[in-house]
Amino acid sequence: MKIDVLSIFPEMFENVLGSSILKKAAEKGAVTYNVTNFRDFADNKHGTVDDYPYGGGAGMVLKPQPIFDAVTHLSEGAGDKPRVILLCPTGVRHSQKKAEELAKEDHLIFICGHYEGYDERIREHLVTDEISIGDYVLTGGELGAMVIIDSVVRLLPGVLGNEESPLLDSYSSGLLEHPHYTRPADFRGMKVPDTLLSGNHKNIEEWRMKESLRRTWARRPDLLESYSLSETEKKLLEDLKKEG
Repeated sequence: MKIDVLSIFPEMFENVLGSSILKKAAEKGAVTYNVTNFRDFADNKHGTVDDYPYGGGAGMVLKPQPIFDAVTHLSEGAGDKPRVILLCPTGVRHSQKKAEELAKEDHLIFICGHYEGYDERIREHLVTDEISIGDYVLTGGELGAMVIIDSVVRLLPGVLGNEESPLLDSYSSGLLEHPHYTRPADFRGMKVPDTLLSGNHKNIEEWRMKESLRRTWARRPDLLESYSLSETEKKLLEDLKKEG
């Protein structure tokens, strides 16, 4: 995968893309990163990328020309048309499903804005996706782009040591992930559930399924509305409800 980022603060990405799983993914050849300052594509000597909004109002608006020219430059020579992602608080909320969808692409371009917003022609004629990471407003799109990139890159083949890890993550299965425990079995009187120490894999899987349902029902019951329960899961959920 090739990931391009357009930002007027490219230095913000240096430590994030050069650390942890994102760094290892690049070292393994699963992804290449390129962060471009779209100010370099401004059509005047001052590098101006924003201007006052027509009709008046507070704040400045990003001009279309630098963004259009930067995306055109990054798309040249590319085989398939890249997904061009606009980070914006009015976009659709990011999700694990969206991350899985983007992880199938060969080329992603992220546009990180600042100021009051974008010229509407960028939205209408250039981008393929508008994404928000939550119902709040940030200073710019950089942090949102980092979050989405991390959620996508970890799903690429060969990036995580255990290929099953992303399949068991919260939201990947449709439910929240079950609790985890490790050594020691007894830590200051707080003990690991006996089932996990039993060696009975069938019972362990059932325990994990039930705890996943318990956590989802308690914390995100809305997820159950769109989740197709198996017969076993239906029974476990009924047991949980009886337990209160």
